[in-house]
Amino acid sequence: MVYQPAAGARDLLPLDVEKKRWIEDRLQQVFDRWGYHRIITSTLERMDTLMAGEAIQRQMVIQLQNGEDDELGLRPELTASIARTVVTRMANATYPQRLYYNANVFRRTWESRHNRQQEFYQAGVELLGAGGLLANAEVLLLVADCLAALGLREWHLILGEAGITRSLLSAFPANLQDKVRSAIAHLDRITIDTLPLSDKLRDRAQIIMDLRGPSADVLQKVSSLDLDEEQREAVNNLKSLVELLESEKKLPLILDLSLIQTIDYYTGIVFEVVNDTESQARVLGRGGRYDQLLGLYHPQGENIPGIGFGLSIEDLYQVLLSTQQLPQETPASNCLVVPETANANAAAFAYAQKLRDSTDLVRVEIDLGGRDADAIRQYARDRGIAQIAWIKPDGSPKIEPLR
Repeated sequence: MVYQPAAGARDLLPLDVEKKRWIEDRLQQVFDRWGYHRIITSTLERMDTLMAGEAIQRQMVIQLQNGEDDELGLRPELTASIARTVVTRMANATYPQRLYYNANVFRRTWESRHNRQQEFYQAGVELLGAGGLLANAEVLLLVADCLAALGLREWHLILGEAGITRSLLSAFPANLQDKVRSAIAHLDRITIDTLPLSDKLRDRAQIIMDLRGPSADVLQKVSSLDLDEEQREAVNNLKSLVELLESEKKLPLILDLSLIQTIDYYTGIVFEVVNDTESQARVLGRGGRYDQLLGLYHPQGENIPGIGFGLSIEDLYQVLLSTQQLPQETPASNCLVVPETANANAAAFAYAQKLRDSTDLVRVEIDLGGRDADAIRQYARDRGIAQIAWIKPDGSPKIEPLR
């Protein structure tokens, strides 16, 4: 019998891990420079936490049997878990809280029914306890800084506003809103044409679907709609954000008020980071504002504003493969320490530890015996090891360079 990973799972070999770490280390350096601190939450959560008040569909969550009354599942994303952690474990925290994560998530998708991937790796941030223009701008500019640190140039950010889009959809009959919302999310004009809508509402749905493009054009189109005072304020806030971002000249921006995320806890801006270099666009990350999510978990139901994003390590990996920036081989050891006789074993371990205690990282292997000198040299060459230290019983080394 040949044992394989479970359907939808996979193994990462050492070189895969080196490439993954290359990406993660650069993202972590950016998060640190912006004043964010790492948080680690449980992989396993209660279903009521994971579903975030029905904002996340139950069928997306991989559920587990625990033999008790609690329904448990594997986290399909990190935001809900971090929201739960902050309001229950960090009650005396001062705000804003800047948190970042680097973790695996588990999602059941339509594709995963056919043995497609169900475990994914993400890195991202959550900025909690701050609303408004500056918090929104910080998170979006942080995205740009992350991609710059990875050397990515051919990308753009698609920016929407869930509050505006949701309010525009409120004009449709309640029993049709989900179908209209889904059609707009998938740019499905055929469905819009077949729904039992008045000509006015059908035109409105088509207009919403076309609210995508250069920011000035989209803002002009949405302003031409019949908006109430709250909607006009939201549009003005979006305009102020766009003006601030465009003044920084760091964000290639496309405004898209038809952008609707599959996760439904977003209340303000939503966005996707999309790679431009391939024939088929690849979404590298997503995020948005969620000002009512933390209130679901707060003991007193207090709403605390939040905004964040997650970047897909796998998708970044695929894009970066063509740039030759990722490591091409696993790091070789710097030195192979070989006791010349059995009496030199203790001295060899002591010498190896002395090398490892260096201020700089030094990779040191001990030869484990059973080979003659020629075989030891061949092993070291095959592994790309720089030198062999032959250790005598008195602890003195004889250094043999191999390069």
